[in-house]
Amino acid sequence: MRKDIEFKTEDGVSLRGWLYLPDGARSRAPTIVMAHGFSAVKENYLDKYGEVFSAAGLAALVFDNRCFGASDGKPRQHIDPWRQILDYRDAVTYASTLSEVDGARIGIWGSSYSGAHVLVVAAIDRRIKCVVSQVPLISGHRNARRLIRSDMIGAVQGMFVEDRMARYAGKPWGMIPVVSNDPNVPCALPTPDSYDWFIETAKLRAPAWKNEVTLQSVELFTEYEPGTYIEYISPTPLLMVVAAGDHLTVADEALAAFGRALEPKKLTLLRGGHFDAYVKDFAESSSAARDWFVQHLSGA
Repeated sequence: MRKDIEFKTEDGVSLRGWLYLPDGARSRAPTIVMAHGFSAVKENYLDKYGEVFSAAGLAALVFDNRCFGASDGKPRQHIDPWRQILDYRDAVTYASTLSEVDGARIGIWGSSYSGAHVLVVAAIDRRIKCVVSQVPLISGHRNARRLIRSDMIGAVQGMFVEDRMARYAGKPWGMIPVVSNDPNVPCALPTPDSYDWFIETAKLRAPAWKNEVTLQSVELFTEYEPGTYIEYISPTPLLMVVAAGDHLTVADEALAAFGRALEPKKLTLLRGGHFDAYVKDFAESSSAARDWFVQHLSGA
């Protein structure tokens, strides 16, 4: 069963999404709190994960990040990773107030950019009893240097400075496409599979997605180092789902980070690329997460 939900963050922004409940539940259910990655909205396949989790007796609270989709927040299309981390924690607080939720058995799931966020949240918030991080960003700085041509890094940093000066002068926030199929057009996620997945998914199931973010969102990406928290997650159980062919949030960074994580931990290695986790490799990615949550939240 799925129903619409809405809750306020500590700073008063309304976030909206869905609550999936297991059919026929007679007691408070262990619950997974989850949001999507860089610029994505809940319709970008998070409903499929919610359905898998609820079929296994878990509740799932799925919400749109602030400034995106059905949630409020300004400026629109702006991504502040640390603000999204606080929103995850507010979502956990909200979930624990619901009569259908067992507040002592809350897990978190994230993918790509939110896969990074859940590493941080699990390390600093001991209410979290289990975490699944799928195809996560580990180092914004190192990852950006893998995505941006070395001869273009100076120009990109110059764009950040110009945008900062413009905002200081009261001018509109600079914007940049999330994806582009023109290699000469600067964009936030400059890989062909990023363009194919976002554009196709927007047509098929996620019309609320928009192909733009603030330029500062990209600057904040380059400053974000979630992998530094991974050693502090223990003793919370950690599952990392890594795509062997991932060249967006690069697989070698994720595998190295998993090596630094302490027990209890588990690695699931998918065969495909970053976006295959949602489609071609969905059965494997979702079942691995489901089984990890059931094992550590349901006592099975």
